Amino acid sequence: MRSLLALWFVLGSLAAQAQSTSTQWKITQPTWTERHERQFGEFVASIGQAVEKRHCGKVDSCMKSVANPYIKADPAGLKYYSDCADLPYYLRSYFAWKNGLPMSIVSEVKARESSGLFNKDVRYNSGNVVAKRYDVVAKSGFMKTTFPNALEILNEIIPSLTYSATYRMPGADAELFSDFYPSKLDRTGIRPGTVIYDPNGHVAIVYKVTDDGRVFYIDAHPDNSLTMGMFTPKFVRSNPGQGAGFKNFRPLTVVGASQDSNGVYVGGKIVGTPNTQLPGYGTEQFYGTQPNTGGVWNKGQFILNNQSVNFYEYTRMKLSTGDMRIDPLVDMAQLTEDICVSLKDRVAAVDESRTKGIYLKPHPARLPLNIYGTDGEWESYSTPSRDARLKVSFMDLLAQTKSNIERFNIRDPSINYAGGNLAGDLLNVYAQKAQECQFSYTTTNGKTVTMNLEAARQRLFNMSFDPYHCVEKRWGARIPEELAACPDDANKNAWYESQRWLRYQSERRYDARMDYSLADLTGPMPGAGVDVPPDIDIVGYLKALR
Repeated sequence: MRSLLALWFVLGSLAAQAQSTSTQWKITQPTWTERHERQFGEFVASIGQAVEKRHCGKVDSCMKSVANPYIKADPAGLKYYSDCADLPYYLRSYFAWKNGLPMSIVSEVKARESSGLFNKDVRYNSGNVVAKRYDVVAKSGFMKTTFPNALEILNEIIPSLTYSATYRMPGADAELFSDFYPSKLDRTGIRPGTVIYDPNGHVAIVYKVTDDGRVFYIDAHPDNSLTMGMFTPKFVRSNPGQGAGFKNFRPLTVVGASQDSNGVYVGGKIVGTPNTQLPGYGTEQFYGTQPNTGGVWNKGQFILNNQSVNFYEYTRMKLSTGDMRIDPLVDMAQLTEDICVSLKDRVAAVDESRTKGIYLKPHPARLPLNIYGTDGEWESYSTPSRDARLKVSFMDLLAQTKSNIERFNIRDPSINYAGGNLAGDLLNVYAQKAQECQFSYTTTNGKTVTMNLEAARQRLFNMSFDPYHCVEKRWGARIPEELAACPDDANKNAWYESQRWLRYQSERRYDARMDYSLADLTGPMPGAGVDVPPDIDIVGYLKALR
């Protein structure tokens, strides 16, 4: 693997050195081929491995590092910035420019005709369609050819045109084709460069698929930071029309262009490869391997080796090489490390509302129409979706642990464990990883409170997602000493207590009205809140077995 990466760096450096530092985008290769797709995947893998090894932690530092084989030929003035939704487009466009390939992106979307809470909101509805596209092509005028300016495209156009609604559509291949197509659930469809879309507003890009079927990704954040994570049930399945799940960039071809004396393609238009010509195209992630006869998409079954499994198990089994072998101790370490990344990401998200003073403002008389999909201060500073993902991650940790122990007890050959006390060993791994996962937050009066992962687990359903609460409540503080600096008045305290039904809920419901007043929140409402929180007591479960 090391020699392959070394060869990739050499080839990339030679290619970069062969180009000038010109900002012109010249198409010299008219079609994205499988070779280009593989090289794009290697480029993403190189960036991802640098993040994983902590050689860099921001888009800027990673793109300026040796992980980027093209850096030496970059012109002055190029910004290395991307947030969550921009990152796949930024990496794809940068690679296309460096390799003289065509690029086209959706520049406008519109909501499909549908009914529901967010009928016309392109961010949260049941799906969008393409309304307009932007092609990167050279234009020929009187005595002059105008080439697109790569700096303008990467610095301005990509950030302004790409956002989560761009991903919120099925993989249609009409004339106004979508940028992506849904991937097969195998190693031809899911590979470095594949995008993962969570319709609740999160986008990531795969950089590694391991032999035991685990999928690792990188994602960007508004502060330009890059983090890595692992695909788990925190990425929800959703209505196929929303285009959730695994998807690949549609290969592009420039047609109707002419070549100038230097072999550069000028004019023409860019078309996308139809689904029928894509070997990695597949829709089983939506409907299962045995679709529901009544047409209900999420009632389809995933059958493998005559066994019915859930979507996440099926995906991992299909991606594993040979007979899948699961080491429960490695599983525990990986899942716990993944949760740690999410907790550390939450620190910056919560602290933003503290530093901006949102918690000092009076609490609104009502919650937003839907706490997961809204705008204004609530969209910018609340964390209900982020917190729901954390809850699902802890639930999955417990579920995977139970599954591995049950499989071991029936001598399932897929479980690779040779010790004599699986529950005890798992508890030790969890305790070690939980202790290693240290993070801290700044209190209202400027002090530092340090926690670890286990402390966060115990506080999880007390952590407020509400930006109008003090930072201590945002982190679930319950002891008086830690709450002493919290300035919340009686009204905010009442809101905090009444929102516990919503904090108990792990499912993100975009179809439910939630614009309740304090007087309304006397208990769970339809689609908004549950009576009791789900079980996430991994420590209690393992101690009982041990």
